[in-house]
Amino acid sequence: MANWRDRAKTWLMRKTALPADALLDLPRVTMIGNIHVYIENHNGLIQFSNEELRLALKQGQQMQIKGNNFIIKTILPEEILLEGKVEQILYLDQ
Repeated sequence: MANWRDRAKTWLMRKTALPADALLDLPRVTMIGNIHVYIENHNGLIQFSNEELRLALKQGQQMQIKGNNFIIKTILPEEILLEGKVEQILYLDQ
């Protein structure tokens, strides 16, 4: 059943001007240089330290951000603003 929904969402995205992140529950990542990362449409904070941030994503994946001097400037249920020196962003399959 989920496969049918995914195909319907993909078809709808192609036929309309709606963004993929809204229809497919994908995260939207906005970076300003390597000092700010704004992530929308995540499923919660898993781990945070001075050098790593890990978020749950809606498809069972995780997003891992590595760097240094991390500070969470804003955290909301589906949005987070991270400040610090970003060195790497990874998508991890679980």
